[in-house]
Amino acid sequence: MDNFLEAAIEEAKKGLNEGGIPIGAVLVHNGKIIGRGHNRRVQKGSSILHGEMDAIENAGRQAAKVYQNSVLYTTLSPCPMCSGTILLYGIPKVVIGENETFMGEEELLKSRGVEVIVSNNETCKNLMNTFISTNPELWNEDIGE
Repeated sequence: MDNFLEAAIEEAKKGLNEGGIPIGAVLVHNGKIIGRGHNRRVQKGSSILHGEMDAIENAGRQAAKVYQNSVLYTTLSPCPMCSGTILLYGIPKVVIGENETFMGEEELLKSRGVEVIVSNNETCKNLMNTFISTNPELWNEDIGE
């Protein structure tokens, strides 16, 4: 398995262990993780701290060139908010752990020239399927249903 996707999975597990939603992400530039994060909506009482947003936030302020030469690895297909952030900063490639439990804005990303790779990772699927079955209200709150 890809080491960077594995790092995103570690973040997802960290979020689950904190009582949150098991979605993790890492932002990679020149083969090095510059930001890592996980969904912390529950932990921080936040409306926007999805895994991707947390990873980008934790990377700190970067020059446009850095984002434009980075790859975002995320355990779950990015929602509209996270996809908008990917587009805003010009991140050219997104590697997604899985998109069966939730299909985000992959078509939007592709239509704007972002390379989207879906790994269909079993660990990512199992984390989300287990979480959704045991926490349906929290999951529906997070995805806006």
